[in-house]
Amino acid sequence: MAFDAIVTRAVTLELRQKLLLGKIEKVYQPESDELVFNIHTKDGNLRLFASVSSQNPRICLTEMKPDNPPSPLSFCMLLRKHLQGGRIVSVEQKDAERIIEISLETLNELGFTVSKKLIFEIMGKHSNVILVDMTTGKIVDSIKRVSIDASRVRQVLPGKLYQYPPSQDKIPYDKISSDTLASLPPDRKAILSAVGGISPAVAAQLSELPPYERRPWLDRVISDIDEGRAIPRIYSDADEKPGDFHVCDLADFEEGCVRKDFDSISACIGEFFDRRDSSNRAKQRARSSIKTVSAHLDKLNLKKQRLSEELLKAENSDELRVFGELLNANLHMVEPGANSVTVLNYYDGSQVKIPLDPRYSPAKNAQNYFKRYGKSKTAIKEKQIQLSETESEIKYLESTLTYLENARTTEEIESIRNELAETGYVRRRKSGFKEKKFKAAPLKYETSSGMEILAGRNNRENDVLTLKTAAKNDLWFHTKDIPGSHVILRTNGAEPSADDIYETASVAAYFSKARSSENVPVDYVPVKSVKKPAGARPGMVIFTGNRTVWVNPKLPEKNEG
Repeated sequence: MAFDAIVTRAVTLELRQKLLLGKIEKVYQPESDELVFNIHTKDGNLRLFASVSSQNPRICLTEMKPDNPPSPLSFCMLLRKHLQGGRIVSVEQKDAERIIEISLETLNELGFTVSKKLIFEIMGKHSNVILVDMTTGKIVDSIKRVSIDASRVRQVLPGKLYQYPPSQDKIPYDKISSDTLASLPPDRKAILSAVGGISPAVAAQLSELPPYERRPWLDRVISDIDEGRAIPRIYSDADEKPGDFHVCDLADFEEGCVRKDFDSISACIGEFFDRRDSSNRAKQRARSSIKTVSAHLDKLNLKKQRLSEELLKAENSDELRVFGELLNANLHMVEPGANSVTVLNYYDGSQVKIPLDPRYSPAKNAQNYFKRYGKSKTAIKEKQIQLSETESEIKYLESTLTYLENARTTEEIESIRNELAETGYVRRRKSGFKEKKFKAAPLKYETSSGMEILAGRNNRENDVLTLKTAAKNDLWFHTKDIPGSHVILRTNGAEPSADDIYETASVAAYFSKARSSENVPVDYVPVKSVKKPAGARPGMVIFTGNRTVWVNPKLPEKNEG
């Protein structure tokens, strides 16, 4: 985990410099595992964010203002009761652990000053935020309660004495001697198991150094943090996916990764986890919508198959008319109560056996065949209409499913879900949140020549982009017979080059169901050739006069989105 004791040291120093003597004005709990504290300091109002998510725990200052639930959760109410109006008197790190303690002075119900301590344990799935009464040393409450059923070693429950997590059999990174550190084999696992408070990436860095350079390297890292010289950085891969972050060089990431430096550790942590957490949360929130859309698609595909079979059967109904005509011509040959009759088919000269209902007369049997023939002809028109509507619905839901699978943020997921609610595929959520008014914000890119590319992120945005934003002479792109985004190349009256067209087509292929394929066909036409039929679902359009190019999905290097 990147958030090791060395990073905790840097965070503690920053929080001490920024928050000391600050006053807690408000406490929020946006999610069950997140807390936000609004703190008034000498430098203005600051916002402290803490998450005890098992995958992305952290604590840092933030400028983001997350949405809050309509009614505060119980732990949030407790913190408001005990900490609101309290003043921060110290911010300390517990030894070389991933524990930050914020001590506060606040007033109780009788107006007396009392001391409380807010303890942030950033320890992976065991992360927690615990409020402790400093007079008694007892736990007031915690964001995660740990009973004896969950841990026999350490319980975290209201009224119990607070105990630190059990120490591991390791020597802290800031206390291990040069000789001991040098004696460890150049193996990251061996170093990680012997040295406390470091992450696997730091252990890998130490394993790359000559034995007696390990302690001086750690000393430089510590002094850089304490004296404000440390440079927080994020290492990302070629697709801008964050790999790790720290306040020191990481050998595993220096080569082959893009490094981005930050002025503060909070800004570094915030961007790293926001990018990673946003992706994870988007996937989690998309999962239920994907399941719903997939279920609708399964039903529609079954309906399409059934309609196609019925249509094929109806189209082969000429035999019914022939049976009726042949019966009328051969009524004298039918014996009363017969189940069938064999007559000459005067259309092709063959003998044909006609099934009969023995309950009816030969003439009535002939009339029944003509009725069934008439119904089949009517059914052909009805089935064709139903089949067309079903195929249109399948096309719409397949495009929606593609947007859900490609969505990068929770905002995109919510926008798509709202669209599904408007079209009747999911129920509207009953909550105290006020639904945000839809505002199109297409992704923006540039071709190598500087022309702007706009890509829709959902069907509603596609409509706005194609029908309102784009000019008539701009070019419209879409993958051929493959669900995907509407993509616009803004020409501003100029003639786009072949490179501009291919680069834009690559963006259209990237934002489609064929993202992981090669040689994807993409249609393009002037926007004036794109029309939306009356009553069509969001994002559904027709176009004429298209040209097609084959490209590999790729985003341009000039990326504004």
